Formats: sequence, structure tokens, C-alpha cells
Amino acid sequence: MTRKIIHLEGFIILMGTIYLYSFNDFNWWVFFLFLLVPDISVLAYFINQRIGAVIYNLFHTYSISIFNLLIGALCHQELMLAVGLIWTAHIAMDRMLGFGLKYNTSFQDTHIQKL
Repeated sequence: MTRKIIHLEGFIILMGTIYLYSFNDFNWWVFFLFLLVPDISVLAYFINQRIGAVIYNLFHTYSISIFNLLIGALCHQELMLAVGLIWTAHIAMDRMLGFGLKYNTSFQDTHIQKL
């Protein structure tokens, strides 16, 4: 049941970010071009498992993406707002699809699997 809630939460947040992106009339090609950029963080696994998990999780936690989104909204910085929305949409899409934060034991070992 808890996993389903996380999947639903991801879906709701994804739809919300898409709505806000559309509401702000940002370019859609930019959205789709940068939607998967946070996954570049997986390259940190080439250093080692522990650092890979830390860097990956840093790029896949809502707290940083939403902070960026809020700063963009409060300071009227369209670029920061767009980046925050795209980044939050990426994380929400991952949660919706069942991809979670990584443990340093294995790339496939995520917090959603432990629920």
C-alpha cells in the first residue's frame, strides 16, 4: 500500500509541475530536452558505490529541486523557476515509475523496495 501511495504522489506532483510549467508558458522543447538531465548523476557510480549513491540521491531529492523552484518563483527568475519545475518533474516521474533513492549497497537497492 505504501508503494502505491509513493507512485500516486509522484503522479500528482508530475501533473502539478506540468501544469505550472504550462501556466508559465515556458518552451516545451526545453522541458523535454532537460527532463532526463538529473540522471547524469549516475555517472558518479564510476567513482565508487558510496559516492555514486550520495551524488545520485542529491540530484533526486525533492528538497533541492523545490528550493530552486521556490527561489525562482519568489525572486521572479524565470530560468530558476523553469529548472526547478523540470527537475521536480523528473523526480516525480521517477517516483511514479518506482525509482527511488539509492542505498550504497547496490544501484538497484532503493528506498521504495524497502517499503
